[in-house]
Amino acid sequence: MLSERRLQVLRAIVQDYVGTEEPVGSKALTERHNLGVSPATVRNDMAALEDEGYIAQPHTSAGRIPTDKGYRLFVDKLAGVKPMTGPERRAIQNFLDGAVDLDDVVARTVRLLAQLTRQVAVVQYPSLTRSTVRHVELLSLAPARLMLVLITDTGRVEQRLVDCPAPFGESSLADLRARLNSRVAGRRFSDVPRLVEDLPEAFEAEDRGTVTTVLSTLLETLVEENEERLMIGGTANLTRFGHDFPLTIRPVLEALEEQVVLLKLLGEAGDSGMTVRIGHENAYEGLNSTSVVSVGYGSGGEAVAKLGVVGPTRMDYPGTMGAVRAVARYVGQILAES
Repeated sequence: MLSERRLQVLRAIVQDYVGTEEPVGSKALTERHNLGVSPATVRNDMAALEDEGYIAQPHTSAGRIPTDKGYRLFVDKLAGVKPMTGPERRAIQNFLDGAVDLDDVVARTVRLLAQLTRQVAVVQYPSLTRSTVRHVELLSLAPARLMLVLITDTGRVEQRLVDCPAPFGESSLADLRARLNSRVAGRRFSDVPRLVEDLPEAFEAEDRGTVTTVLSTLLETLVEENEERLMIGGTANLTRFGHDFPLTIRPVLEALEEQVVLLKLLGEAGDSGMTVRIGHENAYEGLNSTSVVSVGYGSGGEAVAKLGVVGPTRMDYPGTMGAVRAVARYVGQILAES
Protein backbone atom coordinates (compact mmCIF):
# COMPACT_ATOMS: atom_id res chain seq x y z
CA MET A 1 0.00 0.00 0.00
CA LEU A 2 1.24 3.48 -0.86
CA SER A 3 1.42 6.09 1.88
CA GLU A 4 -1.01 9.00 1.74
CA ARG A 5 1.84 11.35 0.81
CA ARG A 6 2.92 9.22 -2.14
CA LEU A 7 -0.67 9.04 -3.31
CA GLN A 8 -0.72 12.85 -3.23
CA VAL A 9 2.50 12.96 -5.26
CA LEU A 10 1.01 10.56 -7.81
CA ARG A 11 -2.16 12.68 -8.06
CA ALA A 12 -0.03 15.79 -8.65
CA ILE A 13 2.00 14.04 -11.37
CA VAL A 14 -1.14 12.87 -13.19
CA GLN A 15 -2.78 16.31 -12.98
CA ASP A 16 0.35 18.13 -14.19
CA TYR A 17 1.09 15.70 -17.02
CA VAL A 18 -2.51 15.77 -18.28
CA GLY A 19 -2.50 19.55 -18.11
CA THR A 20 0.94 20.34 -19.55
CA GLU A 21 1.72 17.28 -21.75
CA GLU A 22 5.26 17.51 -20.34
CA PRO A 23 7.04 14.95 -18.11
CA VAL A 24 6.90 16.15 -14.50
CA GLY A 25 9.95 16.78 -12.31
CA SER A 26 10.22 17.04 -8.53
CA LYS A 27 11.08 20.76 -8.61
CA ALA A 28 7.96 21.59 -10.62
CA LEU A 29 5.82 19.49 -8.28
CA THR A 30 6.98 21.29 -5.15
CA GLU A 31 6.51 24.68 -6.83
CA ARG A 32 3.01 23.97 -8.17
CA HIS A 33 1.54 21.89 -5.35
CA ASN A 34 1.41 22.42 -1.61
CA LEU A 35 2.87 19.03 -0.70
CA GLY A 36 4.44 20.25 2.54
CA VAL A 37 7.77 18.47 2.01
CA SER A 38 11.15 19.25 0.45
CA PRO A 39 12.09 18.55 -3.18
CA ALA A 40 14.44 15.83 -1.91
CA THR A 41 11.53 14.04 -0.20
CA VAL A 42 9.45 14.35 -3.35
CA ARG A 43 12.35 12.86 -5.34
CA ASN A 44 12.41 9.89 -2.96
CA ASP A 45 8.65 9.45 -3.30
CA MET A 46 8.92 9.60 -7.09
CA ALA A 47 11.67 6.97 -7.02
CA ALA A 48 9.43 4.70 -4.94
CA LEU A 49 6.49 5.28 -7.30
CA GLU A 50 8.74 4.42 -10.26
CA ASP A 51 10.01 1.25 -8.56
CA GLU A 52 6.39 0.12 -8.07
CA GLY A 53 5.48 0.83 -11.69
CA TYR A 54 3.14 3.79 -11.18
CA ILE A 55 5.29 6.28 -13.09
CA ALA A 56 8.04 5.97 -15.69
CA GLN A 57 10.84 8.02 -17.20
CA PRO A 58 10.38 8.62 -20.93
CA HIS A 59 13.69 8.55 -22.83
CA THR A 60 16.31 10.70 -21.09
CA SER A 61 13.91 13.29 -19.70
CA ALA A 62 14.43 14.32 -16.09
CA GLY A 63 10.66 14.19 -15.52
CA ARG A 64 8.26 11.29 -15.07
CA ILE A 65 4.91 10.37 -16.61
CA PRO A 66 2.14 8.11 -15.29
CA THR A 67 1.92 4.51 -16.48
CA ASP A 68 -1.32 2.58 -17.10
CA LYS A 69 -0.96 1.30 -13.54
CA GLY A 70 -0.58 4.86 -12.27
CA TYR A 71 -3.65 6.07 -14.11
CA ARG A 72 -5.61 3.07 -12.79
CA LEU A 73 -4.76 3.94 -9.19
CA PHE A 74 -5.59 7.58 -9.88
CA VAL A 75 -9.04 6.68 -11.25
CA ASP A 76 -9.79 4.12 -8.51
CA LYS A 77 -8.57 6.08 -5.49
CA LEU A 78 -7.73 9.67 -6.27
CA ALA A 79 -10.09 11.02 -8.93
CA GLY A 80 -13.50 12.27 -7.97
CA VAL A 81 -16.01 12.64 -10.80
CA LYS A 82 -16.03 16.33 -11.70
CA PRO A 83 -19.60 17.65 -11.55
CA MET A 84 -20.93 19.67 -14.46
CA THR A 85 -21.60 23.35 -13.78
CA GLY A 86 -25.14 24.77 -13.92
CA PRO A 87 -24.60 26.40 -17.34
CA GLU A 88 -23.06 23.14 -18.68
CA ARG A 89 -26.05 21.11 -17.47
CA ARG A 90 -28.52 23.56 -19.01
CA ALA A 91 -26.59 23.51 -22.30
CA ILE A 92 -26.75 19.69 -22.37
CA GLN A 93 -30.47 19.70 -21.64
CA ASN A 94 -31.29 22.38 -24.21
CA PHE A 95 -29.27 20.63 -26.92
CA LEU A 96 -30.80 17.20 -26.33
CA ASP A 97 -34.35 18.50 -25.76
CA GLY A 98 -34.51 19.60 -29.40
CA ALA A 99 -34.32 16.01 -30.69
CA VAL A 100 -37.28 14.90 -32.80
CA ASP A 101 -36.84 11.09 -32.72
CA LEU A 102 -34.49 8.35 -31.51
CA ASP A 103 -32.05 8.73 -34.41
CA ASP A 104 -31.83 12.44 -33.66
CA VAL A 105 -31.30 11.75 -29.93
CA VAL A 106 -28.38 9.42 -30.72
CA ALA A 107 -26.86 11.80 -33.31
CA ARG A 108 -27.10 14.78 -30.94
CA THR A 109 -25.65 12.72 -28.07
CA VAL A 110 -22.61 11.72 -30.15
CA ARG A 111 -22.00 15.30 -31.22
CA LEU A 112 -22.43 16.64 -27.69
CA LEU A 113 -20.13 14.06 -26.07
CA ALA A 114 -17.40 14.69 -28.66
CA GLN A 115 -17.62 18.45 -28.07
CA LEU A 116 -17.70 18.23 -24.26
CA THR A 117 -14.80 15.81 -23.90
CA ARG A 118 -12.84 16.54 -27.10
CA GLN A 119 -12.53 12.77 -27.52
CA VAL A 120 -14.14 10.19 -29.81
CA ALA A 121 -17.76 9.63 -28.77
CA VAL A 122 -19.54 6.27 -29.15
CA VAL A 123 -23.26 5.77 -28.52
CA GLN A 124 -25.05 2.42 -28.74
CA TYR A 125 -28.68 2.41 -29.85
CA PRO A 126 -31.12 1.04 -27.26
CA SER A 127 -31.16 -2.74 -27.51
CA LEU A 128 -34.42 -4.41 -28.52
CA THR A 129 -33.78 -7.33 -26.18
CA ARG A 130 -33.65 -4.97 -23.19
CA SER A 131 -36.69 -2.92 -24.22
CA THR A 132 -40.41 -3.22 -23.57
CA VAL A 133 -43.26 -2.92 -26.06
CA ARG A 134 -45.07 0.41 -25.98
CA HIS A 135 -47.48 -0.24 -28.84
CA VAL A 136 -48.03 -2.45 -31.89
CA GLU A 137 -49.79 -0.77 -34.81
CA LEU A 138 -51.28 -2.68 -37.76
CA LEU A 139 -52.16 -0.81 -40.95
CA SER A 140 -53.96 -2.17 -44.01
CA LEU A 141 -52.12 -1.42 -47.27
CA ALA A 142 -54.10 -3.78 -49.52
CA PRO A 143 -56.69 -6.57 -48.96
CA ALA A 144 -53.89 -9.08 -48.28
CA ARG A 145 -51.02 -6.78 -47.27
CA LEU A 146 -50.39 -5.14 -43.88
CA MET A 147 -47.75 -2.97 -42.26
CA LEU A 148 -46.67 -3.88 -38.74
CA VAL A 149 -45.19 -1.02 -36.68
CA LEU A 150 -43.48 -1.89 -33.40
CA ILE A 151 -42.84 1.01 -30.98
CA THR A 152 -40.61 0.46 -27.93
CA ASP A 153 -40.40 2.26 -24.61
CA THR A 154 -37.09 3.78 -25.76
CA GLY A 155 -38.65 5.42 -28.80
CA ARG A 156 -37.29 2.89 -31.26
CA VAL A 157 -39.65 2.22 -34.19
CA GLU A 158 -39.46 -0.90 -36.35
CA GLN A 159 -41.63 -1.31 -39.46
CA ARG A 160 -42.28 -4.53 -41.37
CA LEU A 161 -44.48 -5.43 -44.37
CA VAL A 162 -46.67 -8.51 -43.93
CA ASP A 163 -48.00 -10.43 -46.95
CA CYS A 164 -51.10 -12.29 -45.75
CA PRO A 165 -52.19 -15.72 -47.04
CA ALA A 166 -55.72 -14.36 -47.58
CA PRO A 167 -57.59 -11.02 -47.51
CA PHE A 168 -58.02 -9.64 -43.99
CA GLY A 169 -60.99 -7.38 -43.23
CA GLU A 170 -60.92 -4.10 -41.28
CA SER A 171 -62.96 -5.50 -38.40
CA SER A 172 -60.61 -8.48 -38.07
CA LEU A 173 -57.64 -6.11 -38.23
CA ALA A 174 -59.07 -3.92 -35.46
CA ASP A 175 -59.77 -7.00 -33.35
CA LEU A 176 -56.19 -8.31 -33.82
CA ARG A 177 -54.70 -4.89 -33.04
CA ALA A 178 -56.71 -4.61 -29.81
CA ARG A 179 -56.04 -8.18 -28.64
CA LEU A 180 -52.34 -7.94 -29.45
CA ASN A 181 -51.82 -4.70 -27.55
CA SER A 182 -53.81 -5.87 -24.54
CA ARG A 183 -51.35 -8.76 -24.21
CA VAL A 184 -47.97 -7.22 -25.05
CA ALA A 185 -48.10 -3.45 -24.34
CA GLY A 186 -45.81 -2.64 -21.41
CA ARG A 187 -44.25 -6.13 -21.41
CA ARG A 188 -40.63 -7.13 -21.89
CA PHE A 189 -39.72 -8.42 -25.35
CA SER A 190 -38.58 -11.70 -23.83
CA ASP A 191 -42.13 -12.30 -22.55
CA VAL A 192 -43.92 -11.67 -25.87
CA PRO A 193 -43.63 -15.17 -27.46
CA ARG A 194 -45.31 -16.77 -24.45
CA LEU A 195 -48.02 -14.10 -24.31
CA VAL A 196 -49.16 -14.46 -27.93
CA GLU A 197 -48.70 -18.18 -28.63
CA ASP A 198 -52.44 -19.01 -28.32
CA LEU A 199 -53.74 -15.82 -29.97
CA PRO A 200 -54.67 -17.44 -33.35
CA GLU A 201 -57.20 -19.64 -31.53
CA ALA A 202 -59.26 -16.52 -30.69
CA PHE A 203 -60.04 -15.95 -34.39
CA GLU A 204 -62.20 -17.62 -37.00
CA ALA A 205 -60.57 -20.42 -38.97
CA GLU A 206 -60.25 -18.38 -42.19
CA ASP A 207 -58.31 -15.61 -40.33
CA ARG A 208 -55.92 -17.79 -38.34
CA GLY A 209 -53.36 -18.06 -41.15
CA THR A 210 -53.03 -14.26 -41.32
CA VAL A 211 -52.87 -13.91 -37.52
CA THR A 212 -50.10 -16.52 -37.42
CA THR A 213 -48.19 -14.70 -40.19
CA VAL A 214 -48.47 -11.36 -38.34
CA LEU A 215 -47.23 -12.95 -35.11
CA SER A 216 -44.31 -14.61 -36.91
CA THR A 217 -43.27 -11.23 -38.33
CA LEU A 218 -43.54 -9.65 -34.89
CA LEU A 219 -41.41 -12.35 -33.24
CA GLU A 220 -38.79 -12.14 -36.01
CA THR A 221 -38.54 -8.41 -35.36
CA LEU A 222 -37.94 -9.02 -31.65
CA VAL A 223 -35.03 -11.40 -32.18
CA GLU A 224 -33.17 -9.78 -35.07
CA GLU A 225 -29.46 -10.44 -34.75
CA ASN A 226 -28.35 -7.15 -36.30
CA GLU A 227 -30.01 -5.02 -33.64
CA GLU A 228 -26.74 -3.84 -32.07
CA ARG A 229 -26.17 -0.49 -33.73
CA LEU A 230 -23.65 2.22 -32.91
CA MET A 231 -23.02 5.80 -33.85
CA ILE A 232 -19.54 7.29 -33.58
CA GLY A 233 -18.37 10.90 -33.83
CA GLY A 234 -15.42 13.16 -33.14
CA THR A 235 -12.77 10.88 -34.67
CA ALA A 236 -10.95 13.99 -35.90
CA ASN A 237 -10.34 14.90 -32.24
CA LEU A 238 -7.67 12.17 -32.12
CA THR A 239 -5.45 14.16 -34.48
CA ARG A 240 -4.88 16.65 -31.66
CA PHE A 241 -3.23 13.88 -29.64
CA GLY A 242 -0.86 12.46 -32.26
CA HIS A 243 2.11 12.57 -29.88
CA ASP A 244 0.15 10.50 -27.31
CA PHE A 245 0.24 7.46 -29.56
CA PRO A 246 3.63 5.68 -29.59
CA LEU A 247 4.03 5.02 -33.31
CA THR A 248 1.00 5.99 -35.34
CA ILE A 249 -2.68 6.74 -34.90
CA ARG A 250 -3.64 4.21 -37.60
CA PRO A 251 -4.28 1.16 -35.31
CA VAL A 252 -6.65 3.29 -33.24
CA LEU A 253 -8.58 4.45 -36.30
CA GLU A 254 -8.77 0.88 -37.63
CA ALA A 255 -10.12 -0.37 -34.30
CA LEU A 256 -12.75 2.37 -34.24
CA GLU A 257 -14.05 1.13 -37.60
CA GLU A 258 -14.79 -2.31 -36.12
CA GLN A 259 -18.27 -2.29 -34.60
CA VAL A 260 -17.69 -5.58 -32.77
CA VAL A 261 -14.58 -4.13 -31.11
CA LEU A 262 -16.47 -1.01 -30.00
CA LEU A 263 -19.35 -3.04 -28.58
CA LYS A 264 -16.89 -5.08 -26.52
CA LEU A 265 -15.19 -1.89 -25.37
CA LEU A 266 -18.43 -0.38 -24.15
CA GLY A 267 -19.23 -3.56 -22.25
CA GLU A 268 -22.53 -5.26 -21.48
CA ALA A 269 -25.44 -2.87 -21.97
CA GLY A 270 -27.23 -4.23 -18.92
CA ASP A 271 -24.41 -2.95 -16.70
CA SER A 272 -25.35 0.65 -15.89
CA GLY A 273 -22.25 1.48 -13.82
CA MET A 274 -19.33 3.64 -14.93
CA THR A 275 -16.48 1.67 -16.52
CA VAL A 276 -12.98 3.03 -17.17
CA ARG A 277 -10.59 0.82 -19.17
CA ILE A 278 -7.05 2.13 -19.34
CA GLY A 279 -4.37 1.29 -21.91
CA HIS A 280 -3.53 -2.40 -21.91
CA GLU A 281 -6.78 -3.22 -20.07
CA ASN A 282 -8.36 -2.92 -23.53
CA ALA A 283 -8.10 -6.39 -25.02
CA TYR A 284 -7.82 -5.10 -28.59
CA GLU A 285 -4.14 -4.44 -29.30
CA GLY A 286 -4.81 -1.40 -31.51
CA LEU A 287 -6.34 0.40 -28.53
CA ASN A 288 -3.55 -0.26 -26.00
CA SER A 289 -2.64 3.44 -26.05
CA THR A 290 -6.20 4.59 -25.34
CA SER A 291 -8.65 4.75 -22.46
CA VAL A 292 -12.38 4.10 -22.70
CA VAL A 293 -14.90 5.69 -20.33
CA SER A 294 -18.43 4.27 -20.65
CA VAL A 295 -21.69 4.13 -18.72
CA GLY A 296 -25.15 2.68 -19.24
CA TYR A 297 -28.19 4.80 -20.04
CA GLY A 298 -31.89 4.07 -20.05
CA SER A 299 -35.29 4.91 -18.62
CA GLY A 300 -36.61 3.81 -15.27
CA GLY A 301 -33.15 3.23 -13.80
CA GLU A 302 -32.42 0.27 -16.07
CA ALA A 303 -29.71 0.46 -18.73
CA VAL A 304 -30.82 -0.36 -22.28
CA ALA A 305 -27.52 0.59 -23.94
CA LYS A 306 -24.11 2.17 -23.33
CA LEU A 307 -22.42 5.39 -24.33
CA GLY A 308 -18.88 6.60 -23.80
CA VAL A 309 -15.71 8.10 -25.18
CA VAL A 310 -12.36 6.83 -26.45
CA GLY A 311 -9.22 8.95 -26.09
CA PRO A 312 -5.52 8.77 -25.19
CA THR A 313 -4.56 7.49 -21.74
CA ARG A 314 -3.39 11.05 -20.98
CA MET A 315 -6.99 12.05 -20.32
CA ASP A 316 -8.79 14.39 -17.94
CA TYR A 317 -10.48 11.47 -16.19
CA PRO A 318 -12.57 13.43 -13.63
CA GLY A 319 -13.91 15.79 -16.32
CA THR A 320 -14.52 13.03 -18.86
CA MET A 321 -16.28 10.80 -16.34
CA GLY A 322 -18.46 13.72 -15.24
CA ALA A 323 -19.46 14.59 -18.82
CA VAL A 324 -20.22 10.98 -19.76
CA ARG A 325 -22.33 10.45 -16.65
CA ALA A 326 -24.25 13.73 -17.08
CA VAL A 327 -25.05 13.10 -20.76
CA ALA A 328 -26.19 9.53 -19.99
CA ARG A 329 -28.53 10.84 -17.30
CA TYR A 330 -30.16 13.34 -19.67
CA VAL A 331 -30.52 10.79 -22.48
CA GLY A 332 -32.23 8.45 -20.01
CA GLN A 333 -34.65 11.22 -19.02
CA ILE A 334 -35.50 11.93 -22.67
CA LEU A 335 -36.22 8.24 -23.31
CA ALA A 336 -38.42 8.07 -20.23
CA GLU A 337 -40.45 11.09 -21.39
CA SER A 338 -40.66 10.17 -25.08
